[in-house]
Amino acid sequence: MVRMLRPFTRAVTYTRWLHLAMAVVWPALWLFIDEAWWTPVTAVVLLGLAGLIPAARVVEGFQARLLLFGHRDESASMGIMVAPSATWADRGRTVVWLELRLLLGAVVSHLTFQLPFLSVDLVSTALSGERAAGSWIPVGGHHWWHVLLAPLPLVLTAALVVGSGHLVTRLALRLLGPSPAERLAALEERTEQLLERTRIARELHDSIGHALTVAVVQAGAARAAGDAEFTDRALGAIEETGRAALEDLERVLGILRESEKPVSSRPTLADADRLLESARASGAKVDAEVTGPVDTVPGPVSREGYRILQESLTNVLRHAGAVPVRVRVHAADDTLVIAIRNPCPAGIPGPGRGSGLRGIRERAALLGGLARTGPDEGDWQVHVELPLS
Repeated sequence: MVRMLRPFTRAVTYTRWLHLAMAVVWPALWLFIDEAWWTPVTAVVLLGLAGLIPAARVVEGFQARLLLFGHRDESASMGIMVAPSATWADRGRTVVWLELRLLLGAVVSHLTFQLPFLSVDLVSTALSGERAAGSWIPVGGHHWWHVLLAPLPLVLTAALVVGSGHLVTRLALRLLGPSPAERLAALEERTEQLLERTRIARELHDSIGHALTVAVVQAGAARAAGDAEFTDRALGAIEETGRAALEDLERVLGILRESEKPVSSRPTLADADRLLESARASGAKVDAEVTGPVDTVPGPVSREGYRILQESLTNVLRHAGAVPVRVRVHAADDTLVIAIRNPCPAGIPGPGRGSGLRGIRERAALLGGLARTGPDEGDWQVHVELPLS
């Protein structure tokens, strides 16, 4: 019983009825002024012509969102479009919506006003046997049992209000909802947002992870060495790496705060020297060779190449420590090759483990390249080929 009465405690039940009643206000006023047979026909034609105006869907969409959905159903109301009709199919659906809303509103408004009067007539005939003019009661005279039927029209009125509200909401979602092209555009936008979030997560993982790894390695080495001069160099390396990480963090947070702001000042392979120096300062013996026109590598490839190199050196410091590292970066006419090799540390279970290595493969795949990571002839290798064309 409580469940049946629950819809009547929600404001949206009555705003949906109001939404239907509003559809018949101006035709009813016009019909009151001129009761000619062509008045309702003209109203229907004018309403259809209005639906062909692109802005009509904006007006109807805002009304539907405001009156058909409660304040707790904001996510559901997003299924109603508030953009102008872009195609004739959108205009056609708007026309159908306007006509159905007018028809349904006329029926529901008439019944919700007449059914309560029917209850009054039933009570009146039960008590005095008199019927009001235009009464729907087919049987005249004094009938005491009519009082037992008096609640029925009120129950029907309540059911009509709730049922018509659900029906008009379903119609709105169907006729004012997005077209296939709009659904596809929304899906593409959502995909771009997810890709951007994934890219930002990789950025934070690579940048902050590298800085923390360098800091941990340097601090541990300084404590073990017990040399004041070495400790000063370690602190300098930690400071420089931390400052670079803070710059990356501020840039990424700026992107999150201003989603429309273009990505700028991201490090590229032209800034690879600071990565190599940071690794050397952490104790790794880095043998680096950079060949080819690296400065002319396209921006997206150069930026992703920098992150791949950063993650590779971070993994060396994290898992192998201060070991010899051979870094080769070669830019040819159509391919950028990044290769990092170091003695394979014990306890590595197999190729491709960890989110960092997965991020390297994902970066290469997004650019149409290939990445191989794992043991190779006693060494651990990261070999990445990225197309430049």
